[in-house]
Amino acid sequence: MNRPLKRNRPSPPSAHDVARLAGVSQAAVSRAFTPGASIAEATRARVMEAADSLGYRPNLLARSLIKGVSGLIGIVIGNTRNPFFFVALEELSARLSRAGKHILVYTADGGPTADVQVEDLLRYRVDALLLMSANVSHAMAQRCERDGIPLIFFNRRPVWDLEFASVTGNNATGVAEIAHHLIDQGYRRIAYLGGPIDSPTNQERDNALTQVLAQQGLPPPPRMNGHFVREDAMAAARALLSHSPRPDAIFCATDFLAIAALEAARFEFGLAIGREVGIAGFDDIAEAAWPSFDLTTYSQPVEPMIEKVLDLVLEAADGQPTAQIIVDGELKIRGSTRRD
Repeated sequence: MNRPLKRNRPSPPSAHDVARLAGVSQAAVSRAFTPGASIAEATRARVMEAADSLGYRPNLLARSLIKGVSGLIGIVIGNTRNPFFFVALEELSARLSRAGKHILVYTADGGPTADVQVEDLLRYRVDALLLMSANVSHAMAQRCERDGIPLIFFNRRPVWDLEFASVTGNNATGVAEIAHHLIDQGYRRIAYLGGPIDSPTNQERDNALTQVLAQQGLPPPPRMNGHFVREDAMAAARALLSHSPRPDAIFCATDFLAIAALEAARFEFGLAIGREVGIAGFDDIAEAAWPSFDLTTYSQPVEPMIEKVLDLVLEAADGQPTAQIIVDGELKIRGSTRRD
């Protein structure tokens, strides 16, 4: 039987090859590919022309081994269904690229921790790890601390005694503003549709709602868990709306959950949104402002939040940042909670 001949891949061109063709030193080639390095523009142009003709690309991994830093930032997203995180990821990627950094992105939907994903990222010698609505075990956090790998939490606080940095929206203030708005609109039977009960963000939003209702002499909210999955959110909303007496308002831990609740209320129960049942969310994703949803929500301003994350990532070069940063948002009142 005839077998296809194997073709050996040619060896990639080296910096030495580029230097010889351009008539410069290898140091000049290195400076030409180093952002901000001092090199005459004519020399840089000659190096780039030689590199292009040879098909040369610098080996960033080899450089990282020499410098002791990789320029890589590991990112784990724990909730890929929420559009908020992809907007944040896009903004973060652009900002880090301008800062000369590169990202490796993993997803960790469904598991209690992102230990498997973090373990893999550590093999790439990332300079820092950013967990976006994801968590790691105490043992993995200790390992990162021991190995000098900075951990930064986004939209979630660390849950143990180790000191790691975080950037979150203002959960307490945002939920309080939503709760007072609902009460001002005349809603009195307010329910809560949340995410996983072990999520610190979910707990903060649940506690803030319960506290305001208690202060106003209203009963604790009936609760259901939507798990950040559309089908689960629809089922949770269905269960809440089947209570007797039925809630006249539902605050949802995210806009993603709120949109599912809104559709269940409108299309399965035939309720007039706003007049018969108020629905509010949290995040202010782009879809919240669409006329078909017109969702009242509290914004988590992505650009200021990512700016804080970027500061922490760059600060991580000098050690583990520990700042707990809270970024204020804004209450966006729309038709989903207007009773007139």
